[in-house]
Amino acid sequence: MSLLESFTKRKILTAAINQTTTARVSEGKVADSLYKGAYQDYAEVLIGDPLRSETLYNWGFALLHQAKTKAGDEAIRLYDEAIAKFSFCLLLNPSYLGAAINGGVAYMDLARLKAVDSHDELYEQAKSYFEQANAIQAGSASYNLACIYGLRDERQACLDALENAKSKGYLPEAEEIMADPDLDIAKTQPWFAIFMATLAETDDAENVELISETGEQPATEAEETEPVQEETERVAESEESIAKID
Repeated sequence: MSLLESFTKRKILTAAINQTTTARVSEGKVADSLYKGAYQDYAEVLIGDPLRSETLYNWGFALLHQAKTKAGDEAIRLYDEAIAKFSFCLLLNPSYLGAAINGGVAYMDLARLKAVDSHDELYEQAKSYFEQANAIQAGSASYNLACIYGLRDERQACLDALENAKSKGYLPEAEEIMADPDLDIAKTQPWFAIFMATLAETDDAENVELISETGEQPATEAEETEPVQEETERVAESEESIAKID
């Protein structure tokens, strides 16, 4: 493929990703039309292009988020298509972290939609994707695994996964953890309360250390957010790929 062809396809891929971003904040027929246009562009890029794995990932990512806006058979079809794209992406590039994480997310969403038991094959497939993600980057999907273990009331495995996510820097904020329905069973148990207490202790210790080193009180949430808002938005646009998760 010539340099010009590669540049052209890169532009098409970028346009498709932007369409997906717009579709996610749109509704109804407008969103569906944007998704359809993005899929056509993804398909065009795939023809004889080395960007196949990236295209497949972003195509799957778009399908995953469109599926979240649908219900019933249409949602199931979109989740199945998203999983197929993530699977093909990993076949071409086994170290594609985003495909491993979001493939697991798609399987979990599909399992919830079908209201299957937590030991169903769909959850097993999600678990397999998350384990692959952890093999690519340690701890990156440990919280997702904790959610599966939490649904199954596998207490030690859930705690171990939460501890691993914490140690590797992939643990969500405490508020997000407490709001996660996948951990509802765990929230009723003493070991979970102890784990959450350690998070508060860690935060307090970090604040004391900061005051000790700088002589200043830690910035409030508003103070911390304002200076980095522009950078956060830029990163969100370029790395929207790997997010939680759910």
